[in-house]
Amino acid sequence: MSAHDTPDDLRYTAEHEWVQQREDGVVRVGITAYAQDALGDVVFVTLPEDGTPVAPGQACGEVESTKSVSDVFAPITGTVTARNAALDANPELVNSSPYGEGWMFEVRPDDPASVDSLLDAESYRALLG
Repeated sequence: MSAHDTPDDLRYTAEHEWVQQREDGVVRVGITAYAQDALGDVVFVTLPEDGTPVAPGQACGEVESTKSVSDVFAPITGTVTARNAALDANPELVNSSPYGEGWMFEVRPDDPASVDSLLDAESYRALLG
């Protein structure tokens, strides 16, 4: 996977999170291939618990790698409905499958239309240069 892989069906933030709109109205959040590549080998992930209210730009988790510790930011306003418990034992999933098994948490948006205000894949690619 290239560090510039940006699936067209996702939305993105300037802080390198991706957002996937699910059929049940919940959105799934993770960090992009670019972000995980910049971090290096992920060794520990801290995620928000179910029921946690989040707001755009708010740090709601951390990703620790062999290089550094980085915050994970909420992309939208809403309430956390799930966290990826698989990352507790296997944080390297963030590296091996950032858009799949390495997802981080799910949020029920206060305003479902807020997802549309995030970057589309083309805009995110332009941000990366």
